This record gives sequence, C-alpha cells and structure tokens, in this order.
Amino acid sequence: MVMTPSTMIPLGSPAPDFRLPTPDGKLVGRDDFKDAPALLVMVICNHCPFVKHIRDGLAAFGRDYRDRGLAIVAINANDVANYPEDSPEKMKEEATAAGYTFPYLFDESQGIAKAFGAACTPDFFLYDGDRRLAYRGQFDASRPSTDLPVTGADLRTAADAVLAGSPPPSDQIASIGCNIKWKPGNAP
Repeated sequence: MVMTPSTMIPLGSPAPDFRLPTPDGKLVGRDDFKDAPALLVMVICNHCPFVKHIRDGLAAFGRDYRDRGLAIVAINANDVANYPEDSPEKMKEEATAAGYTFPYLFDESQGIAKAFGAACTPDFFLYDGDRRLAYRGQFDASRPSTDLPVTGADLRTAADAVLAGSPPPSDQIASIGCNIKWKPGNAP
C-alpha cells in the first residue's frame, strides 16, 4: 500500500466554490452552508484502506458535530472507470452502510479535488466562518498498520477551536492515505 501525504496548502486559503451531485443527483454546494460557523470538506472514497480504517470514526464525527453547526461534506474524486468500487452507486451503498450523516458528493471531473489541493484519501480541509482554511491535516494518528485507536483527536481539536472562534493548533500533521485515483492525463 503506497502512502501519499496531503499537500498541506497554506492556512488562510479561501474555500474553493463547488457544486457537486450526491449519488441521487441532488446538487450540494459551498454556498448551501453560508450560515454555518465552519465548513469541513473531506476527500474520501470507498475502497481506500486508510478511509476504511477510520470509517466508523468519520461517521461518529459527523453525528457529533452536526448538532454543533459544523457543515460537513465528503467528496469522492476517484476515476470510477478504473476503480468501479468508487462509483456513485457504490457511494450510496457505502454512505448507508457507514452511517454517514453528511452529503457524499461525486467529483466526476476531478476539478474540485484539484481546486482544494487534495492529494490523498482521506484529506481534510476545515474552513472558518469566513471560509478561510484553518486546518488541513490528519484525522488522528491511527493508521491501518498501527494499533492506535481511531479517535479523530486532531480534527476534533481543530473543529472545537474553530467553532469556539479560536485558531486551531498551528502544529498540524499531514494526512496520510492512498493517492487520489486520477483519470489518465488528469493528475495535477
């Protein structure tokens, strides 16, 4: 399993605009959450062992922070021609099986993933109320190859700070995961 780190784009970067479909065809965009105090964009997929490892933790995070006002979306940008297990039909099945309470969106063109600077799955981008990047980094220190429990501690600490109107810790550790499965000739 090849491990790819997140790109750690500069803090303070503005949230790219997006409008993407759920597997059911409902369009969801950044501005749908304009009244939310913060926005979390997660780049995930169905088949990545790193995402599978934290799957239950992602679902719990979504449930825990939904009632606190954090807007959350997940985006799958993988090439489904070569990775059919990440198709919209399979995304719908995965969202139900995992218990995701946030929209799971499909970026068929891969343009939105590029706009965010996403490199791996999972990749996390937490924006404050002004939609400026406040956190980009790991969910927690657990990996499929470790015995560390999945807690979401790093992302939870950052989300708690942003929701309280405070800056998250400046020591942010890159997420590690599978590389995004870019379409041929489409890699950044």
